Amino acid sequence: MAKMQYSMEDQIARITLDDGKVNAMNREFFGELNDSLDRAQVDKAAVLIITGRPGVFSAGLDLKHVATLDLSGQLRFQKEFATTMLRVLQFPMPTIAAYRGHAIAGGFILSCACDRFMVQDGPFRMQMNEVLNGMMVPSWISLICRASIPNRWWREVLLTARSYTPREAYERSIPDTLIEEGGDVLAAACETALELKKVSGPGFGATKAALFSQEADQVMKIFEQELVNWLVR
Repeated sequence: MAKMQYSMEDQIARITLDDGKVNAMNREFFGELNDSLDRAQVDKAAVLIITGRPGVFSAGLDLKHVATLDLSGQLRFQKEFATTMLRVLQFPMPTIAAYRGHAIAGGFILSCACDRFMVQDGPFRMQMNEVLNGMMVPSWISLICRASIPNRWWREVLLTARSYTPREAYERSIPDTLIEEGGDVLAAACETALELKKVSGPGFGATKAALFSQEADQVMKIFEQELVNWLVR
């Protein structure tokens, strides 16, 4: 079963995460996401919107799958996770995360990796819960989160695993835009995409690369040692 759908209209590409459940991230998820990113580039999209079905964006990694992996498998899988999220962070066109629903761990990371982060208010949970679950937040994840989260909130988000409603997250300037409950977050995202089309192009892509490529290279240089040290502690 496909885990996401791709569409393109008026130079605006859209990836909709929808596996019928919680959009858990596993190898199939990352494969489809990278295929969709490839299509957006081949189609010469000006802007990319990443959304989810109503009620859930993503609950993060497929922990049942992770539990079946040995050390070598863990390294391969975690590297695929890291390289996919860093690809979104450095994607050479404007990207918008826009949704109404829960965003936990990997779903939160994917949101922060986008250039604009838009959420609709409602009874939803947004959380980086790794530390709460006894897991480490590696440097590559910190890089992505710090690109979106004001520094006064880094500790609360990453070290205390605070759970937020969309409004609470917006009050901390984590999402850029909060759509009132009952509104239409995708319509708002399309309006934002039309504005971002004005800056999309080679200059945008080159500037984004200059902003992130050096740090992204550095966190991947230490990726394996960081993970091995944690897994075999």
